Amino acid sequence: MASLQRHFRNGLFAPYCGGALIRPNWVLTAAHCEKTIGSGQVLQAVLGDHSLSKDVTSEQRLRIIKQIPITKYNNLTKKDDIMLVQLETDAKINQYVKVLNLPKRGITDIKSGTRCTVAGWGRTKINNYSDTLQEVKVKVIDRRKCNSMDYYNHRPEITQDMICVGDSKGRGDSCTGDSGGPLICKKMYTGIVSFGKGCAIVKKPGVYTLLTKKYIDWIRDTIGYPLKNAEELY
Repeated sequence: MASLQRHFRNGLFAPYCGGALIRPNWVLTAAHCEKTIGSGQVLQAVLGDHSLSKDVTSEQRLRIIKQIPITKYNNLTKKDDIMLVQLETDAKINQYVKVLNLPKRGITDIKSGTRCTVAGWGRTKINNYSDTLQEVKVKVIDRRKCNSMDYYNHRPEITQDMICVGDSKGRGDSCTGDSGGPLICKKMYTGIVSFGKGCAIVKKPGVYTLLTKKYIDWIRDTIGYPLKNAEELY
C-alpha cells in the first residue's frame, strides 16, 4: 500500500489518495488522483506505514516526480481511471514494503458474488479520515444490476473495464480518500478504487477500474513492467 500525500505551506503533508507499488519506483493509482506538481507543490508516496501520524523505522517517504494517466480523465464518464506515478528513487523492498504483482494477461471479468478486500486510509465516518490502514471485505455485484434503474442507471455507464463491489447490507465500502487503492480478489490485484455515490450505500456500491488486458498492455508499454513472474489469473 502507498499513501499519496501533498505538501502544504504549513510544512505538513496531507494524504489525498492511495495506490499500490508495482515496481520499486512506480505506483499504480487512479487518474482522478492527479495533482499539480511544481510552484512549491510537492507530492510524495509513503510506504511501509500503518499509522500516518507516527514516525516508524519501517516508513519510506519518496518524492513523486511524474504522473502518467492513460488518457485525460473524464469526470462524467469515469472511464480509464488509471494512472502511473513515478517515484524519484527506488523503494527499498523489505519485510514492510513489497511489490504487488499484476495479473499477467489482464482480467476479463470477475463473477458476481466473489469475495474481495479493499484497503486504505480513507473516511470511516462523515468527516473523519482514518489514521491507521483499514481493510474491509466486500462482494462483486453483477454489472447489469449495477447499471439498472435502482443502482447507477447508466449514469455513468458501468463498462466492461469497471467492476461494482460492495456490501448488500451497506456495512462496508471504500470511501473518500481510498481512491487509487488496490482491490484484491482471490489473492490477486484486481482493480483500483475509482468512484461511488456516498459511502456504504446499498444500491450505490463502489466502482473500480478493472485491470483488464488493455490496462496491463498499457502499463507494460509505458514502463516495461516485467510480467513473466506474475501469476496468471483465471
